[in-house]
Amino acid sequence: MTDKQKEIIKFIGKSVFYAAILLAMIYLYGYLKSSGGGFIYNDF
Repeated sequence: MTDKQKEIIKFIGKSVFYAAILLAMIYLYGYLKSSGGGFIYNDF
């Protein structure tokens, strides 16, 4: 493999890794939000 191919693979790997983290955070935020009751000002 050339250095250029290694750089491309490294870039794609990082992109997939960070996209997975972002999707996991969005999923967890939606899951926690649906449980409700955690926000103190809900009744106002």
